[in-house]
Amino acid sequence: MTPDQNLMLYTKLAGFRLVVLANRFGCDSEFSRDLHDRLIEGLEAAIGRVRIIMSLERSVLTGEDEFAEYQLEGETEIFGRFTINLLDDLEIDFDTHEYRINGGDWAIALTADYTGVDIDYPELVALTDNELGSLGPIIKDITRETGIAVNASRVIFTRCEGS
Repeated sequence: MTPDQNLMLYTKLAGFRLVVLANRFGCDSEFSRDLHDRLIEGLEAAIGRVRIIMSLERSVLTGEDEFAEYQLEGETEIFGRFTINLLDDLEIDFDTHEYRINGGDWAIALTADYTGVDIDYPELVALTDNELGSLGPIIKDITRETGIAVNASRVIFTRCEGS
């Protein structure tokens, strides 16, 4: 991205942060306030990463830091995968049959007993429009205008007994 594009992205992220802050005042539940707070934190983290990228771009242009170009490349790559998780994050390691929720400890999804082997991973289920409330359209706008994915999902366990 060019410095102008980064400045525009910074401006959009800061604007969305203000929109979410203002929208938070209309929340009627603790759950909704928590979602707003997590989105604000995610936007602040994205703004911080863009600031770092812009600072590194200045260092590359002025030639004051010989490693700035490598750092810039790494920061840009990291930012390209940046995602805001509002509720739950699920990581699954299919090789070891383990999963972890929200960066916690790894849990084993594989069980075995005299009836056989069972592998049961939890699932991510998107929050409904009703659960998202007024954040739904804002989240869509953030993704459309900045390219940053916003995940609004919860982990559920769908173990079927007797199977």
